[in-house]
Amino acid sequence: MTPKEIVRRAIEFQTPPRLPFYQSDLPDVPSDVWEIREMDRAKAGWFFDTPGWDDWGCRWAVSEVKNMGQVVEHPLADWTSFHQWTPPDPHNDFYYERIAPLLEQAKDRYTVITCHFNLIERLHMLRGFLAVMEDFYLAPDRIDSMLDVILENRLGHIEEIDRRFGGAVHGIFLTDDWGTQQGVFVSPEIFERFFAPRYKTLFKAIHDQGRHVILHSCGKINDFVPRLIELGVDVLNMQQPRAYGLIEFGERFKGKVCFLTTVDIQSTLPRGVEEEVREEARLLVRHWKTPQGGLIVFNYGDPEALGIPPAMTSVMFDEFIKQMKM
Repeated sequence: MTPKEIVRRAIEFQTPPRLPFYQSDLPDVPSDVWEIREMDRAKAGWFFDTPGWDDWGCRWAVSEVKNMGQVVEHPLADWTSFHQWTPPDPHNDFYYERIAPLLEQAKDRYTVITCHFNLIERLHMLRGFLAVMEDFYLAPDRIDSMLDVILENRLGHIEEIDRRFGGAVHGIFLTDDWGTQQGVFVSPEIFERFFAPRYKTLFKAIHDQGRHVILHSCGKINDFVPRLIELGVDVLNMQQPRAYGLIEFGERFKGKVCFLTTVDIQSTLPRGVEEEVREEARLLVRHWKTPQGGLIVFNYGDPEALGIPPAMTSVMFDEFIKQMKM
């Protein structure tokens, strides 16, 4: 069975023969998913390893510790700039010209194109986090206007992916961080008013092309998981199992959505205790996976940024391989 089919069966709960792995760093570990990030590269120069301006007019900066950084200048911090501001053109050839050669390298793997910074993330990058939190109540029409522009841009990307690459792309990886370490940072009412209908539109566009929706969201987002599943998420990329309440969370949601997960990147892996890492991997398989599937092992891929001892990544995968056919 090909890696692509193993991943598809895990996502759709059709009994894959083993755990699939979303990683390409370790040569002795299965590499079932081929991820392409080139659509996120900014014509203005920004990329994950290159701070500076992105094509939305946001300026990124990084700390001394290696990381992707954060936005430090927001083009719509002054709302009067909105009518002079121009979003990037999602149909520009620049965003797609490097993808076709990379797709050829996928071979028989499940292929994913990433689309980082979607609704809430792009919104606060443009406006500023505090201003957005206030605008939900003080200027809801402005929020609607910005989100409509963001959604139209993303739908343009989805359209171009299908037109240019067709069935060679199997999943779309979206990101939107919705939580702190304690919980989600907007109310369910705000989520329903501004975001749920737009997610439904975006997810439907992806599904209509025959692709899976993979959503990454950091933080303790337990309260939003049922709604995200209803809206059409096929795979949830969750990287902090301990923050969610690993056992309780798994028993509540396993079988309802496929999880793309790892041993906790903010607690267990950075501590660097081998037996803790192994035990958490075993717990994830036991409590997040069903006999029909629903679990894909994930590698964050940047241990230096998280302060993770390099050996712990190998330890984690070694334990997941031991559980691979359980």
